[in-house]
Amino acid sequence: MRARHAARTRKSRPPAPLIGIVDDDESVRDSISSLVRSAGFRSAVFASAEAFLNSDHRPEMDCLVLILDVRMPGLSGLELQRRLSEEKQSIPIIFVSAHAEQDVRATALEQGAVAFLSKPFNDEALLGAIQSAVQSSGQ
Repeated sequence: MRARHAARTRKSRPPAPLIGIVDDDESVRDSISSLVRSAGFRSAVFASAEAFLNSDHRPEMDCLVLILDVRMPGLSGLELQRRLSEEKQSIPIIFVSAHAEQDVRATALEQGAVAFLSKPFNDEALLGAIQSAVQSSGQ
């Protein structure tokens, strides 16, 4: 009886929010993915903005953590943000960057980024930003 109730409770719970992580550095993707999963979120990682744009995960994405690298091959984080905005996709975006020039930060925030964290950042700051982003998306 107790097992049946537990199974029914598990089925009725919505899935954990899905956090997208875009970075061209595999070790950074893996590290952030492990962090968000340890906090109870699901994660989907992408090696480029183009890989994200071509993903089947886009409709279910609750938050997108963009690792903005000014020298990232293909689309930059700002270009991806602009593209999503043009497509009317309102995925909360958090930028994390080692290249935190004031004009880049200002542009990202003006275009609707939830947060812009500079590397190195602490885990609590990123998780706090993700929690705020997920809440703002209604999750």
